Amino acid sequence: MEGLEHSLWIVDAFNRVFGPPLAAVLGLVGVKVPDPLHVVPDYLVMVLIVALVLSVLLGLASRRLTLVPRGRQNVAEMLVQVFENLIVDTVGPDGRKYLPVIATVGLFVFGCNMIGLFPGFMSPTSKLNVTLGCALVVFFYYHAQGVKAQGLKYFKHFLGPIPALAPLMIPIEVISHFSRPVSLSMRLFGNIFAEELLIVIMASIVPFLLPLPFMAVAIFTSIIQSFVFVLLSCIYIAGAVAHEEEHST
Repeated sequence: MEGLEHSLWIVDAFNRVFGPPLAAVLGLVGVKVPDPLHVVPDYLVMVLIVALVLSVLLGLASRRLTLVPRGRQNVAEMLVQVFENLIVDTVGPDGRKYLPVIATVGLFVFGCNMIGLFPGFMSPTSKLNVTLGCALVVFFYYHAQGVKAQGLKYFKHFLGPIPALAPLMIPIEVISHFSRPVSLSMRLFGNIFAEELLIVIMASIVPFLLPLPFMAVAIFTSIIQSFVFVLLSCIYIAGAVAHEEEHST
C-alpha cells in the first residue's frame, strides 16, 4: 500500500500555508516538529474540507426558507426526514431530540466516504484514526444520554437482572460496550480502505476506464456504510435510554 500512496496536492498546499505557523505553535508547548511542511496529515486535511463543505452547503440550504420547499431547501428537508424517520423507528417519538447529533455524524461519515472518489482527494474514513474518532463520539454520546435519562440508575444494567450474577455480568457488559466503538470503527475503516485500495490498483493497471465500475460500486458502499453507522448509533441510544423501562417490567 505504501508504494501506491502519493502526496496529494491540496495537502501539500495546506501544509505550505499552515504548516510553519502550526509548527511554531507546537514548539511553544514543547512539541518538536521535524518537518514543518508535513505537520498536518492528509486525512486531517480531508476532514477539514468535508466539514467546511458540509457547513457551506447546509448553510446555503437553510437560507431563505419558504413554507413550500423547493430547490436546495427541498433536498435538505428530505435528508432531515430520512434521519428523523430512522431515529423515530429505532428510538421512538422522543428520539427526535437526538436528530442534530445523529444527522451530523451521518452526513459527516457519508461526506468522508464520498470525497475519495474525486480526483486529487482521499477518503479520511480509510484511516482508522478518523473512524475511531467518530465511533468514540457515538460511544460517549449514548452513555451521556443514558445517564441524562436515568441518572446513576443507568449503570445498574451493568449488574444484570439477577444481583447474584453481578460479578459475572459486569465484565461481560463492560466488554460488550467497549467492543461497540471497536466494531463501528473497524467495519467502516475496513470497507472504505478496501474500496480505495481496489480503485487505486485498478487505476494503476488501466487508468480512467477500468476504475469506473469499481467507483460506481464504491458510491453504493459509501451509502450503505453510512447507513449502517447511523443505524447502529440509533440502536445504541435506544438501548441506553430504554434500560430503565426494560428493568422495571
